[in-house]
Amino acid sequence: MRAPGHGTAPAGLLLVPVLLVAGCTGQDADGDAATGAASSAASPSSSASASSGGSGAGMSAADLQGSYQQVITQVLPSVVEISTGSGLGSGVVLDDQGNIVTNAHVVGTATQFQVQFANSATAYPATLVGTYPANDLAVVHVQGAPELHPATFGDSSAVDVGAIVLAMGNPLGLSSSVTDGIVSAVGRTVSEPAGEGSPGATLPGTIQTSASINPGNSGGALVNLDGEVIGIPTLAATDQQLGGAAPGIGFAIPSNTAKDIATQLVENDGKVLDSNRAALGVTVTTVANASGQAAGVGVVAVESGGAADRAGIRAGDVITSVAGQDLTSTAQLSAVLAGQQVGASVDVTFVRDGDEQTVGVVLGELTTG
Repeated sequence: MRAPGHGTAPAGLLLVPVLLVAGCTGQDADGDAATGAASSAASPSSSASASSGGSGAGMSAADLQGSYQQVITQVLPSVVEISTGSGLGSGVVLDDQGNIVTNAHVVGTATQFQVQFANSATAYPATLVGTYPANDLAVVHVQGAPELHPATFGDSSAVDVGAIVLAMGNPLGLSSSVTDGIVSAVGRTVSEPAGEGSPGATLPGTIQTSASINPGNSGGALVNLDGEVIGIPTLAATDQQLGGAAPGIGFAIPSNTAKDIATQLVENDGKVLDSNRAALGVTVTTVANASGQAAGVGVVAVESGGAADRAGIRAGDVITSVAGQDLTSTAQLSAVLAGQQVGASVDVTFVRDGDEQTVGVVLGELTTG
């Protein structure tokens, strides 16, 4: 998939340019930076939990330190380093069968990997189970590892803003590293740029955290103080003016999404049969006006029997609004669709032969990617 204005992409799986960089090392370490902006959803709660899995409120310094140490001891054996030969990232042990969930951009186009566990000098071979680039998730299967410690996945829908979290992974190749921070926001819709072997993706519902996420952290674990994985660290923001990382702004794929997609990949021979992602069923490209500015979303092709086809949208139409939100680029369309539900009825406004039309469209579901 190419960037808007330089190619075409299926709606619902579009590159949205943002100030983010995917957190893996190797060939993608410098090539994942991009510019732009991402939409965000309002945080549902600003109250911090007083439980051990929340903010740590009511704990003494000694108690809090003890909680950190306990969580690290508990979870770190479930976090692995994944090497593709051209780069490395992190992964989380999903089950006792050797399946490990990670980011799709970590595995890239590779099918063979080396997996190394915390506090171990031995690397074990692994093969690809499947990838789902739309949510930037993948599963690899490790062979021969003598002891597996599946992680406990928490309910990411119950995560509160202000909760203390730890990010565990292999930043810059420094194995078994841990950083801490808080949950800064939930429900963010963000996008990652395309890189070699990775088409980029728009990610709905992400968890924003102040815990440091550096290259190599991708695919690791964002963990609460109950030792539960609540997210998969994936992206870090970059400062457009200074050109470096923007400290304290990172994003993780929520654990509910990660576990659902990973389980489907394992159970369905590397396929995702139920994405829960809305789609129009069109291939689109950004259309520029006479001044060279993005002015709409041109429909290149329409999926037969898809949502747009059923509503009468045709190739050559230029979409300018979806669900009441004006659009000038494929990036904006992707962000809008990421916030919609499969089966939702939305108005789509488009221009055909100079005439503006509005039709109701019942959104379909993004197919496996």
